[in-house]
Amino acid sequence: MEVQTNRLDRGFYKYQQEFENAALRVLRSGWYIMGKELSQFEEQFADYVGAKYCVGLGNGLDALWLAFRILGIGKGDEVIVQGNTYIASVMGITINGATPVFVEPDEYFNIDPSQIEDKITDKTKAVLVVHLYGQASRMDRIVDICKRHNLRLVEDCAQSHGSAFKGKVTGTFGDIGCFSFYPSKNIGAFGDGGAIVTDSEEIAKEMKIYRNYGSEKRYYNKVVGTNSRLDEIQAAMLKVRLEHAAELNDEKKAIAAEYDKRLDNSLIVLPKTAEGADHIYHQYVIRCRERERLISYLKDKGISTIIHYPIPPHLAEAYEYLGHKKGDYPITEQYADEVLSIPMFNGMLKEEQDYVIDVINSFR
Repeated sequence: MEVQTNRLDRGFYKYQQEFENAALRVLRSGWYIMGKELSQFEEQFADYVGAKYCVGLGNGLDALWLAFRILGIGKGDEVIVQGNTYIASVMGITINGATPVFVEPDEYFNIDPSQIEDKITDKTKAVLVVHLYGQASRMDRIVDICKRHNLRLVEDCAQSHGSAFKGKVTGTFGDIGCFSFYPSKNIGAFGDGGAIVTDSEEIAKEMKIYRNYGSEKRYYNKVVGTNSRLDEIQAAMLKVRLEHAAELNDEKKAIAAEYDKRLDNSLIVLPKTAEGADHIYHQYVIRCRERERLISYLKDKGISTIIHYPIPPHLAEAYEYLGHKKGDYPITEQYADEVLSIPMFNGMLKEEQDYVIDVINSFR
């Protein structure tokens, strides 16, 4: 048997008619950019997460760098972020000329709240929280720290659509929540897409200006903006996904629960969920000190895996100028050496999961 890490086609076929109807509706409308599909999706997604405003964008990276741009964070400023995130989170900071200040993750793969205050300086302007792999970070302490130190709070929710901490949905704790709708996400488009959510009318208004060449009125440019617009077809596709979001998240949670219950191998460390946190399992991430041997073993058995992520940002070639070296963040680096994402996708068959579990349990 062969089991892929992800199968996007399964997610399409499950709601095929709805997706095709939505696409044809847009194609026949003759309006493909900045139309009613986008405005409807923005309203629906804001309601879904519990925010006042949503602004659709071209992708998740744009959501991040535009968030910091609009908050006025740039050269000379520092932003605290966890060390084990995907590099796009850090790029959102550095594109604006600001400096990322890394902290170690906790046992749940998210930012460790106890590490944050030690990193605050007079240059610190914001904290970027990444809800990694779909689990909500422990937001109560983080929100308290930001309030006491007068720091902006930005959330990277690229992997946590609908996940919550103590009942409050990710993206709604801080100034701006940033989302990606890359096809592999739990609420995924059929191409690139992104959005921000906020309770600030001013931020939402500025974001709409920035995403459209810095123009509030056609050909009248208020600022040097960019071209980052969620198009009508993707918005229509996302409306379909959004209608089924609870069902899709519940399906992944059920797959994860089966892994939790039946995976039993002393060489494998299973993921944990923090008290009060929700987990939607964008990825199911195990740890193994003998990861390369495990990857090879699984590959020989027809099971594919992915490492999220093998090189932490502080050791990336792109950020050599920050002056970090191996050993600076030992927990981050340990995770980079041990984490492995095993098959987890909507539409995964019982026999596929049974096979994955049996093969992992037999690894010696």
